[in-house]
Amino acid sequence: MTKRQFVIDDGKERIAVEGHEHRNVAIKYLMKRRRSLLTTRDSQRVEELYAQLPSKVKIIGKQVTKTYDVRWERIGTQEFSGARFVFTIQELP
Repeated sequence: MTKRQFVIDDGKERIAVEGHEHRNVAIKYLMKRRRSLLTTRDSQRVEELYAQLPSKVKIIGKQVTKTYDVRWERIGTQEFSGARFVFTIQELP
């Protein structure tokens, strides 16, 4: 399966990326945002980045557009309890 062109729209910016599936593209983007939070040492900067995290992400393909609802937690309580800046993603109809 070859990589396809997608556009990630988080409400503030649109980013052109390549990937295999809509969901995988969304997860890769959100993991990059999470990684930037985890590696930042300045607590004030962490608060700024956390406030800017997207709650909805739209992945636009050539034919299909899928929207995902993202729920962020500072400390994981469900599947990854104790992990910092955990997110759950759910596709909206």
